[in-house]
Amino acid sequence: MTSDTPLIKDMPNLDLFLEMQSAERGASKHTLSAYRRDLLDLQTYLVDKGRSAETADERDLSDFLNYLSHKGLAAGSMARKFSSLVGYYRFLVTENLRSDNPMQSLKRPKTSRPLPKLLSEADTGKLLDACQSLPEKSPADIFAKCRTICLIEILYATGMRVSELISLKRSEVREMQRYIAVMGKGSKERMVPLNDTAIQALTQWIKLRDEDAKDRLSPFLFPSRGGAGHVTRQRFSQILDDLAVKAGLDKTKISPHVLRHAFATHLLSHGADLRAVQKMLGHADISTTQIYTHVLQERAQRLVREGHPLAHKKND
Repeated sequence: MTSDTPLIKDMPNLDLFLEMQSAERGASKHTLSAYRRDLLDLQTYLVDKGRSAETADERDLSDFLNYLSHKGLAAGSMARKFSSLVGYYRFLVTENLRSDNPMQSLKRPKTSRPLPKLLSEADTGKLLDACQSLPEKSPADIFAKCRTICLIEILYATGMRVSELISLKRSEVREMQRYIAVMGKGSKERMVPLNDTAIQALTQWIKLRDEDAKDRLSPFLFPSRGGAGHVTRQRFSQILDDLAVKAGLDKTKISPHVLRHAFATHLLSHGADLRAVQKMLGHADISTTQIYTHVLQERAQRLVREGHPLAHKKND
């Protein structure tokens, strides 16, 4: 079909479902688009068979999931589509738009969550050192260097998502502040602590930022003359690429998300509690944070090797 209009017409509750996801669950535009796409994929499949998503039964949905599996859909995409269907039919039942939930007995597809890309503490140190060695030949150089140091130090100190970092408001932070209030997914606020190095970088940046008349009027901590009003994700990625090259690292293996993973793995390897890391990362579910359990396992093995009284006992 060239247009999804006929499909939507046969799904009168789709827009209502999406509105509920936005209003009550704080779903982002990206998430809402994914829900819409997943449900229209189901509707397309069923319409071709003379059926409809609104009246689909368990067999219809099982056939659809098998169809996707046979198409070779990636495990992550399968899991997302399954979640979209679960949410949609739960919504229909909750709103008394149908009496049964055809997804209730279907099993969630198994997924193997890949381990995050890791950045060693030594390589992270090289990246931070590269910030300090940036040129200071002009006022513009000094401004850019101070901003870069602050961005990288805060990201590594807090594990923020890059979207959270670049959109920080000036009113939300102060000099010598030990915590930052971060507005995360679903408009949920969390408090994240800063280490001494990040506090120093933040204090120096705020002082320099507020000396500029135009920047002083911006609501953002990291203002920009562009349409967004703040440093963009693309610009921040460019900054990271340049730092990686300067540090002698492979820039293809470094991204804002890799630094977020570095924050989590390095904390856990030094004894941090998984629940505490979950809160700082802003994960709603501990299962998301459990991708780092390999770090806990490695730490436990190291403790046994190094600390157990029998670990170094020589064989008689």
